[in-house]
Amino acid sequence: MERRSFLKGFGTAAACAALLPRMASAADEAKKVVGPNEMSIETAIAAITGGKPLTPSSKVSLSAPEIAENGAVVPVKVTVESPMTEKSYVKAIHVFATKNNNVRCANVYLTPANGEASFGTRIKLGGTQDVLAIAEMSDGTFLSGKQNVKVTIGGCG
Repeated sequence: MERRSFLKGFGTAAACAALLPRMASAADEAKKVVGPNEMSIETAIAAITGGKPLTPSSKVSLSAPEIAENGAVVPVKVTVESPMTEKSYVKAIHVFATKNNNVRCANVYLTPANGEASFGTRIKLGGTQDVLAIAEMSDGTFLSGKQNVKVTIGGCG
């Protein structure tokens, strides 16, 4: 191999390598505009309910602090009144943070064997917003409950 041939090949490879970071950063910028986990609250709810209506219900009890000092760790507890029998039970509980970039926070799937439709977790909140809980019932209906949480220090960027 001659030195000139080597340098031509090396120059082409160097030019390609110099373009790759620019192409990758353009793809990263596109993800920032519409990230893979970002969706509106309406789209997220429609994905769960299949377009069926939500019914606000006192049977869905959502417990979260009224004021969260740190949005990075906000404790949330959801309880749904249900007999949890083979004919009538809660199939799933979904928790949403209505203004986060990723609105879906938790999905919990249940069976009558659980005996009780209740769970607790910690979620991140990027600012003051509503936390929404949706209970999918065995008869195909969807019940909801929500609570506003004021956040003094954001947890999401």
